[in-house]
Order: sequence, then C-alpha cells, then structure tokens
Amino acid sequence: MTATHGLAGRRAWAGLAVLLLPTLVLTMDMGVLFFASPFISTDLRPSAVQQLWIMDIYSFLLAGLLIPMGALGDRIGRRRLLVLGTTAFAAASLAASYADGAGQLIAARAALGVAGATVMPSTLALIRSLFHDPGQRQRALGVWGGALTGGATLGPVVGGLLLDHFWWGSVFLATVPVMALIPLVAPLLLPERRSAQAGPFDLLGAVLSIAAMLPLVYGVKTLAVDGRHPLPAAAVAVGLLFGAALVVRLRRAAHPLLDPRLFRIRAFRGAITVNTVAMFAMMGFTLFTSQYLQLVKGLSPLSAALWALLPSVGVGAAVGTVGALAGKVRPGRLMTAGFLVAAAGFALMSRAGVDSPLWVVLTAAGVIAAGSVSTMTLTAEMVLAAAPAEQSGAASATSETASELGSSLGIAVLGSVGAAVYGARLDGRLPGGLPADAARAAHDTLGGAVTVAARLGGGAGEQLLAVTRSAFADGMHTAAVAGVVLMAVAALAAARMLGGIPAGPAPMAAADGPVEPRQAAEPVV
Repeated sequence: MTATHGLAGRRAWAGLAVLLLPTLVLTMDMGVLFFASPFISTDLRPSAVQQLWIMDIYSFLLAGLLIPMGALGDRIGRRRLLVLGTTAFAAASLAASYADGAGQLIAARAALGVAGATVMPSTLALIRSLFHDPGQRQRALGVWGGALTGGATLGPVVGGLLLDHFWWGSVFLATVPVMALIPLVAPLLLPERRSAQAGPFDLLGAVLSIAAMLPLVYGVKTLAVDGRHPLPAAAVAVGLLFGAALVVRLRRAAHPLLDPRLFRIRAFRGAITVNTVAMFAMMGFTLFTSQYLQLVKGLSPLSAALWALLPSVGVGAAVGTVGALAGKVRPGRLMTAGFLVAAAGFALMSRAGVDSPLWVVLTAAGVIAAGSVSTMTLTAEMVLAAAPAEQSGAASATSETASELGSSLGIAVLGSVGAAVYGARLDGRLPGGLPADAARAAHDTLGGAVTVAARLGGGAGEQLLAVTRSAFADGMHTAAVAGVVLMAVAALAAARMLGGIPAGPAPMAAADGPVEPRQAAEPVV
C-alpha cells in the first residue's frame, strides 16, 4: 500500500512500531533499576557514593547530551544516529548485565546514558519524516506519548517479575534483543533524513550544553534528597553559569546546535514551557504515590507496581480523546483543559489520608497523569511543526531536555515541600526512648521510620508508624495543594501563550531535508 495525497501507508505505521521499541526500553530503564538496586548492593557491595552514581549517572549524561545528539543527528542522519545509538545501548546493556564490580557497572550505565541520548530526538524527528499529513502525525505522536507513559508504568512490573526468577543482571539483559533488532529493521522501514544546511557540528556548544546540564540536574536532584547543602547548591550555580555561556554561544555561532531564533516562535516557546510544567507535575508526584502505596498501605514493591498499572487506562483514554479533538479545538484550550484536569487530580490527592481507600490515590494519580500526558502529546506536535526540518532533531532534543529538567525540578520542589512538612509535623511527636540514630532516621524519611518500626516491633513500632504515616500524609497534602496552584497558573499561562494558535495539527515549518541517494527510490509509505 503506497501513500496517496500525502497520507502515510502501512510501511510508515510499521516504521512507527519500530520507533516505539527503543522508546519503551528507555522509559522502562529507571523503573527496573529501582527494583534491582538492593540485589546489586548485596552482590557488588558498592560504597554509598558508588550506589548513587549507579542510579544517577544515566540520567545526568542523558540530560546533558540530548541537544548535542539531536544536532548531530541533523547532520549525519537521524536513522544513522538511531542505529548507532541502539547498537551501543545493546552493547552497554550486555556489559551492565555481567558487570562484576561497581566500577564496571557505573561505566556501563554511563555508556547507556550516552546511547540513550541518541534515541529520543531521533525517534521524534523520524516521526516527522514518516508522517507528512498533520492529522496522521498527531495520531502517531499520541501513540508515541502513550509508549512513554506505558514504559514508565511497565518498568517496575517487568523489573519485579524478572527479579523474582533471575539474577539482577537480567533487567539489563532483557533489553539487548529489543535494541539489537533496531539496526536490522530500521534500514528497511525508516527513511534517512539529514540537513544539507546545518553546517559543521558545534563542538564548543556541545561541551557547554553538557557542562550546563550535568551540574544543574545533579544539583537539583541532590537538593531534593539531602536538603540544603553547599555542594549541590554550588552545582546548580555552576550549571546556570554554563547555561548562560551556552545561550551566548548559540547567539554568536555561525552554525549553532540550535537556532535561538526558534524561541521567538510563540508555538515553539509555549510548547517547551508547557512540556516542562507538565513533566514537573507528573513526575513530581510519582514519588509520593509510590511511597504511599508501599510505606503507608504496606504493599510490596511488585504489588504496588501492579496496582499502578490501573491509572494508565485513564491516561490512554485521555490521549485518545485529545487526539480526536486536536483537529477541532484550539491547542491552547486543550492544554488549558489538560492542566485543569491535572489540578483536579491534585485536589483529590489532597484528600487522601492514611486510612483512605486505595482507589482514592490511584484515581488521583491517574487524573494527574491523564491531564499531564495529554498536554505533552500536543506539545510534541507543536515542537515538530514549528521547527524547520533541518533542525527537527535539535528541536526534539530541546523538548526532551525540557522534560528531563521538568522531571528533576518536580521531584525536587514538590519532594522538598513534602519533606519539610513531614519533618515539621514530627517535631516533639516521636515516641520517647528512641536511640538518637533511630530517631534521626525516622525524622528524615518515612522509609527510615518503617525500618526503625520493624526493629522495635510491638506497640512502640505501631505508635511510630501511626505518627510518621500521618506526618507523611500531611506532607503529601501540602505538596498536592501546591500542585493545584501550579496547575491553575499553568492553565492561565497556556491560554495566554497559545490561545491564538488555530485548531488542527499545524503544517510543518518546511519541507524535509534531502534524501540519501540510496533512499531516493524508496518513498515513505
């Protein structure tokens, strides 16, 4: 079946299926690692610092390299970059699965971060090449957004099932066949596109991008966990300084990684802003939901992950509804509605207490995710449509970088709000007679309190759990109220920034880049 009147045929949809595979793997990665972490600690015996690097080096490098890799794909070819990245990801996953020391695992995780940075901007840019019809492109992006949410939801479930039957390395090894398949099928189903106008790769800009994002993401994440400490605060300051230097470089370079004039386009600027806020909301409350299910309701990690699958049904329905309305309703109004839906979810979450039925938290989490994800699906279309074809890789990478930053900020800000209230509620309320180290552990986190309560046992343990779980619920309520306020402000901002954009998927800013000679006789179908 060939394409007619600009409509993509079966081959293009098969190509989309190929692009969904690495997308699923990447979004599942962090979820499975959370489950594997205790087993890795027992087997490899990493130090506390090594344990942190095993968890975080992947996301640090991913955030720092997204824009450089997107710009590189614009120059060497997006399919080629995807093939190189998935090959490297498979090799690094294989190395991680058989690592016999913490240093080897950290190195493998670093390689996974570098490889992962090639995938997300490549998949989005290739979706633009596959689907020239705006309506089909919107539907394809809706499916792609569903894969992002599905991967994040399935990750803990897959990790739990693998670790119930195999060793910890299986969570890495399971990704190898999927990633190894991409280099075999991509040349058959995906077109090669690259820009003839991009110019030489801006190495200095790439270095500045990495130097800005790495300390910034590290500082924000560390502040969320450890509170106010000089080192992460200094890292944030250093990241901001390098970020300012990157802005200067983008303005002055003859061939920058990303043309800063893109931010003068209201649709592009608004979409990036909305995407950041939506990720802030969704990921900022994911940690609360997970802790509530496991530490307040006492579910096992695998049981909590299975229960967390239920909200994804509502997310899928919301994404489908938004896709159907995109051609009839202005995107600014749809995004405003999405933020208001998320605000309703936060409002419901603020009513969840220690003794609330499980459906209250699950419904609230589902409503928050539905509003956020449906909004992000629209922003992906706007970013692709607003950017010229020769910069679609770098533009997609900018959107993904905004998502990473929004995720880190959401966890840091909402997590800090919840932690501050938790600590304040416990002042003077912990049971007497606790050793100093036990009291400190219980005062710091609910997880520490659950560990101390298990050691105490009996009535003392039950009393400690009742007090700390109530304090956690209070912290969650305050963070949820902050979420309501943020979503209301975001709804107003979306209406103001994007209200004038007409309904219907936007036409692309320019025709796609040149086709390689070998692909010239192979039209996208």
